[in-house]
Amino acid sequence: MLAFKPEDQLQLVEREDIDDEEDLFEAIDKLITHGINAGDVKKLQDAGIYTCNGLMMHTKKNLTGIKGLSEAKVEKICEAAEKIVNFGYITGSEALLKRKAVVRITTGSQALDELLGGGIETSAITEAFGEFRSGKTQLAHTLCVSTQNLTRLPIDLSDLLQLPTSMKGGNGKVAYIDTEGTFRPDRVVPIAERFGMDAGAVLDNIIYARAYTYEHQYNLLLGLAAKMAEEPFRLLIVDSVIALFRVDFTGRGELADRQQKLAQMLSRLIKIAEEFNVAVYMTNQVIADPGGGVFISDPKKPAGGHVLAHAATIRLMFRKGKGEQRVCKVFDAPNLPESEAISFSCYISFSISSYCDYNMVQLFKFLDEKHVFQITAGGIADAKD
Repeated sequence: MLAFKPEDQLQLVEREDIDDEEDLFEAIDKLITHGINAGDVKKLQDAGIYTCNGLMMHTKKNLTGIKGLSEAKVEKICEAAEKIVNFGYITGSEALLKRKAVVRITTGSQALDELLGGGIETSAITEAFGEFRSGKTQLAHTLCVSTQNLTRLPIDLSDLLQLPTSMKGGNGKVAYIDTEGTFRPDRVVPIAERFGMDAGAVLDNIIYARAYTYEHQYNLLLGLAAKMAEEPFRLLIVDSVIALFRVDFTGRGELADRQQKLAQMLSRLIKIAEEFNVAVYMTNQVIADPGGGVFISDPKKPAGGHVLAHAATIRLMFRKGKGEQRVCKVFDAPNLPESEAISFSCYISFSISSYCDYNMVQLFKFLDEKHVFQITAGGIADAKD
């Protein structure tokens, strides 16, 4: 692997110098050229299906549930879609080539990026779980900015350099679904300033919705297809994915129904990620784990059970350390080793003794050999910044 030099990390280039990304999906309108009535295509769009790729992700049972589409029409539509997109077998080499379209979005910290193999990955779901005030939402706010400016190259080049495509943003828009009321646009402003970006332009490239019920949350996901088919989105944030389910479903009697509805929502997230090549970053809460072991103080586990565990591609565990220390650990990933990154919150400036100063320097030197990042007023950053 080629050595990474910090001075090569940022290279400003004009947007036109970067090749346009190859179309990753086929518009649903193409069905008309294969003999499908324009009225039937309009019915599909009204149902939230805007691409042939998305169409093939629905069962025929779901499609016949759309008003005005009979079984015969659905059969004809599916046959036409199969001629446009290939959803059959491909070779391993073709799968590797397809992976080159995957983009990794920087977290704002090189140490955390290294932990994640380059950053938050598109066409995948990254789950961050942990107790309150552990840094999950801070990372979400930082990604709102870094997605628009410091989007990494395809993964085969991500170890070499980062190329901001536009200092005004616009490389990838962000959709933010807030279920806990924690999104703060004023928090985005200093993060944008840290990256040298126009805060107004950054905020204009974020679409935000506050969800109040699990049904509202699911309907917001359905409405995203139309926007993503028309504009270049790169990131979808759901903060948090489980909160409303824990409110709207109570007791063991409703647990099975809750898990089924949660599975449907997670399935929708996976389809959005793969259909539009966007990164899905969702936060999750934790619950007490009585069986966590006698040697673990205050044991916790992520909420959502096995349904959520199997849906997430990459699972990150955020936890509090001593004092203001934060730890991010790769809990589960198909291609990443188990590892940790440690952070230090630097919101408040205060004076400490020379003895403490010396010891902090020694501590940072020790941690610099590992993955070290910090939570700052400008978002997630390297500890040395």
